[in-house]
Amino acid sequence: MHRPSPKAAACQGSLGRSPGKNRFSWELLASICALALFAFFSAGCQSYHGETLPTASGQQPGLLAPGDTIRVSFTTAPELNQSQKIEPDGRVSLPLVGAVAAAGKTTGQLQAELTQLYKAQLQNSDVVVTLENIAIPVVVSGEVQKPGKIVFERPATVLEAIMEAGGFSVYGDPKHISVIRQVGGVQHTQIIDLTPVLHGVPTKVMYVNRGDVIYVRPRFISF
Repeated sequence: MHRPSPKAAACQGSLGRSPGKNRFSWELLASICALALFAFFSAGCQSYHGETLPTASGQQPGLLAPGDTIRVSFTTAPELNQSQKIEPDGRVSLPLVGAVAAAGKTTGQLQAELTQLYKAQLQNSDVVVTLENIAIPVVVSGEVQKPGKIVFERPATVLEAIMEAGGFSVYGDPKHISVIRQVGGVQHTQIIDLTPVLHGVPTKVMYVNRGDVIYVRPRFISF
């Protein structure tokens, strides 16, 4: 009976074990690549899960901001009543007293300030300040039909902002929406998935803040 030489037997044994070793090597390589990609994307942004993006300083609910429209009413001088849109510099121009800083104040604070300013101008300086319209500018970019700047005059959700931009493009990925918010010179990013609400699942809404950037990522397409 012919017996293979020790060298040939060793070669055959090595060849017989190679598929298992190769499979283990590929699985290990795939795991390492997956971990590397996860670390890369995790380091690329500061992600807040849930509804926890911080609110920008000076943009808290209730504070006036450029673009807001206020109504100034005078108890004893109705001819002076008027609506004013807060200018980009944060001021409004009012009769008899001129330019007054309004941004960053509540309507109550501005009302008290105007009452003092008009004491020298009117016998009864009672002034009422009310908020008529708010301005919430946001930018929607990425895979939407009409990317660009949108200004809301009422509280609006991320989904509403995307719909105002024409909705998702054919390549838009509703599972990966980045909401980018700048606070104190630092950009914070929250990744949200809109597929549940698009499929009728009750979902807690997420409202946009002034200056938010909403980016719709393209979906991955396999060929």
